Amino acid sequence: MGVVTISATYGAGGSEIGPAVAAMLGLPFVDRAIPAGVARRLGVPLSDAEQKDETYDTGLWRIVSSMALVPDLAGAGPLAYSTLADDRAFREKTEQVLREIAGSTGGVILGRAGALVLGDVPGALHVRLDGPEGARTATARRLTGRDEQTCREALRGNDAARTAYWRHFYRCDPTEPRHYHLVIDSTTFPFDTVADLIVAAAHARGIGH
Repeated sequence: MGVVTISATYGAGGSEIGPAVAAMLGLPFVDRAIPAGVARRLGVPLSDAEQKDETYDTGLWRIVSSMALVPDLAGAGPLAYSTLADDRAFREKTEQVLREIAGSTGGVILGRAGALVLGDVPGALHVRLDGPEGARTATARRLTGRDEQTCREALRGNDAARTAYWRHFYRCDPTEPRHYHLVIDSTTFPFDTVADLIVAAAHARGIGH
């Protein structure tokens, strides 16, 4: 068991490196299960949780104030969907899901400000993947097959969304190295080399096989 959190900018390979690290460490890779867990706890559709989630393209935070919880007086359930924001509830449920994972199976967790939320977990490893904008754009083109302009726009939008997530909920900047044990320019090395570096650091902290 053990916990590795990965914060990755768009085009830095988080969605490719994360699962590789998890497989090498014998841990579950936890990504899409997080918004699903949050949606269950809030009693809202999965799409609404995804729209507020840090790692989704649709989470560009143009909908940062779109979800709310109100008492359901019609008997359909404990909570109903509204158009007013309850960001505190979303944050608390996301943190609850992360802590439950850390306290049970462990795992490699991508995004969700995991380095902050699980910063007090003994032996956890917190990693940041980043790189120059041009190099990340080129990587995104290779991975998605999209044209350069589309990838560049997606990069800037996703970077802004993830920064907004940290600042909105935690008043912190995700680019600050102090939040991490390991910061890697993942555009400089092959992804398998980056995964090897993370696994070596995880083993040094007693995580994995």
